[in-house]
Amino acid sequence: MIVALDGTVLVVAQPSMRRDLGASVAQVQWTSTAYLLTVAAFLVVAGRLGDRYGHSRLAITGVLGFAAASAGIALAPGVGWVIALRAAQGFFGALLQPATLALLRLAYPPDRLATPVAVRTSAIGVAAAAGPLLGGLLVAHLGWRAVFVVNVPLALVIAALILAVRVPEPERTGAGRPPLGSAALLVAAVAALVHALAGVPAYGWTAPPTLLGLGGAAGLGVLLVRWERRGAHPLVPAVVARSMPVMASMALLLTASGALSGALFTATFLLQDVRGLGAYDTALRLLPLTAVMVAGAPLAGFAQRRFGARRIALAGTGLVALGIAALCTEALTGAGGAVLGAGFAAVMVTATGTVVGDAPPGYAGVIGGLKQTATNVGPAFGIALAAGAGAGTEAGAGAGAGATPALLALAALAAVGLLPASLLPGRPRGAAAGDLVGEDAGQRGERAPAAHGPADGERW
Repeated sequence: MIVALDGTVLVVAQPSMRRDLGASVAQVQWTSTAYLLTVAAFLVVAGRLGDRYGHSRLAITGVLGFAAASAGIALAPGVGWVIALRAAQGFFGALLQPATLALLRLAYPPDRLATPVAVRTSAIGVAAAAGPLLGGLLVAHLGWRAVFVVNVPLALVIAALILAVRVPEPERTGAGRPPLGSAALLVAAVAALVHALAGVPAYGWTAPPTLLGLGGAAGLGVLLVRWERRGAHPLVPAVVARSMPVMASMALLLTASGALSGALFTATFLLQDVRGLGAYDTALRLLPLTAVMVAGAPLAGFAQRRFGARRIALAGTGLVALGIAALCTEALTGAGGAVLGAGFAAVMVTATGTVVGDAPPGYAGVIGGLKQTATNVGPAFGIALAAGAGAGTEAGAGAGAGATPALLALAALAAVGLLPASLLPGRPRGAAAGDLVGEDAGQRGERAPAAHGPADGERW
């Protein structure tokens, strides 16, 4: 939640930061890019470290480091310091995010994960929606530095809660040396990919910087696969890489998050540059998306327990594609946003619940890192796809010409997610009305999941 709040608050603070520090537009953009690069690059590594050394320890380190970096940014004398400390924030954010998912996996059995995952999704939605409002108030009355100061007490409260709540630690799976070679290759590959995608709006898909970055990421990815196959202790264990539910969930999260972010990028330019709305009116037009996402997450968790992940993910993916297509029509902007929010909530809850629930506790951290990587790389790809299709062109007579092609391309990207959604688990065997009133497997006389093993032996 604190990470989502920080990201949305920063967007409001950047213009004031630029004026105060005398920074260029490119330097201000790097205050976001530096964070995105480091958080995406280190997520899987952080998850593996949590599996080896303990997720509570990693969560505490991440949240306190995030607070320290935030305090440093509030005192930064120049934009160079801000960029460097934002990169540090990204590193500590990477430590924090997989740990929270892994702790959920350790605290709840797989057949009861839907509700806490839905609560987590709703909290992130609330934070993302509140960020611009909170940021506007802080910047208007206290200046841009206040948006980073507010992270410090929030982080201290979270650290105290982590210390107060005890969850069982899994058996350590990190015997042997840490896979430093795999970690270095993964960090370099993800950083190259995200950097290349982030540059597409400025350079285009066929420009040398983009092609060089994508080619470098692909080459590093090939080296990583070969290195992992030869390693005695791979960064991503074979049991994880061969799991169909986990890999399908990753693909679904990547396509859905990419489609959503690209649609928001396109809709923002469309509403402001073409239809002449201000920033506040634009936020109001898109408010149904956030509101339905927050309200829909608990309902999606309830429906997943009743009907299974596959059906809810297929329905949610279809709603995401339909909602994005509806944004092409002015009259349906609000309705399209609501449909998109409902679909995305369903996808996030089911895919996250599946990927975390299907993880043996000993690998919950690395799987949480993979999940977070998908949801960080996906938006970069979606915005790049939208920009490549013509979204975000300069204001003027042709400003809206690329909006419809971009939205249709993003709807198609969302529709691609129907394939991985169809590979998610169906309705659990033995699911009955008792699931809806809180009975667990033991109360119905069924076998409960093992405390330190796979939730369903047929999936691994």
